[in-house]
Amino acid sequence: MYSDANAGNWINVDDLTFTSGTTGLSVKGSDISSLAKSEALGGVYRTSSGTTGDALAILKSSGMNYARLKVWVNPADGYNNKTRVLAMAQRIKAQGMKLLVDFHYSDTWADPGAQTKPAAWAGHSYSQLKTDVYNHTYDVLNALKAQGTTADMVQIGNEINGGMLWSEGSTDNWAQLAGLLNSGYSAAKAVSSSTVVALHLAKGGDLTGTRWWFDNAVANGVNFDAIGLSYYGYWHGSLYDFQTTLDDAAARYSKPVFVAETAYPFRLDSDDSLVNQIDTTGELVSGYPASTAGQTAWLRDVMNIVEAVPNGRGLGVFYWEATWTAVTGNGWDPTDATSGNGWENQALFGFDDKALPAMSVFSHR
Repeated sequence: MYSDANAGNWINVDDLTFTSGTTGLSVKGSDISSLAKSEALGGVYRTSSGTTGDALAILKSSGMNYARLKVWVNPADGYNNKTRVLAMAQRIKAQGMKLLVDFHYSDTWADPGAQTKPAAWAGHSYSQLKTDVYNHTYDVLNALKAQGTTADMVQIGNEINGGMLWSEGSTDNWAQLAGLLNSGYSAAKAVSSSTVVALHLAKGGDLTGTRWWFDNAVANGVNFDAIGLSYYGYWHGSLYDFQTTLDDAAARYSKPVFVAETAYPFRLDSDDSLVNQIDTTGELVSGYPASTAGQTAWLRDVMNIVEAVPNGRGLGVFYWEATWTAVTGNGWDPTDATSGNGWENQALFGFDDKALPAMSVFSHR
């Protein structure tokens, strides 16, 4: 409710009625990049009542309509590459879900702290890197289109706060970064003009940083259709900061916005030998305990903020790595089969492999 009364003044409201929202979210998804490897190594997924099933079917039945897959160029473990993405895309589309392809332009994790060029591109000139980005993007997306699973959305880079393909594509050289981003955009549009091309930052609660980045992108002629932000409440500021940043980005750049990643723990202990990334009460967001109820409330409140973005510009939310349960061999490091998973306490399947209550939030949007 809004009032134009002076600060501190009272207003009286009669006959106030609350009704369920009618706008809803067009994107209700999760990142499932870890799923194929989990299944290959024996990972099991169950409904909330305990029936073993296809993880994707369980996600779909919970109300999800979108899946996000990262793609690496030549990962050491052979997962999350073009071949694996193509196979998983067929399963996603068979469930009637849409597909977001998240290009990392690396052989391993690309994030604010690391944007390492693929080994095959090492030593390439800036001009060649622009061609590399175009060819790789086109190759993956065209192969998806050819098998009847055209990507509905694409990210050109992953959490590119400091740019990508360092050092050539660093934000220290915006002109070059713009050239690389536009190569990816052009390739995606050459395959399918209707595919939404997004740029993704890990700055969900950073108004100043988000403005700085996208102001530079616009000034350097970067093409994009949507803005994706990672928002983890234990890292990226308060829900108020998040709402302020998201609303501002939508208005300032006249683009739809979405949460490319969010998650929250349903417990703090580990289901494997690796300490979890969030494992103490001091790391939690005030008011949101590490419980199934706390996880559910977190996801609901984040989705409410996205749905409330003015002018219908809030597309939706992707929950990050909903299916990354603790399975031996499916750790964080693609070069080390013994590496553990520090995220299983934030999945949407419990330590008993059953679907958690938070999953049901998607069906109510």
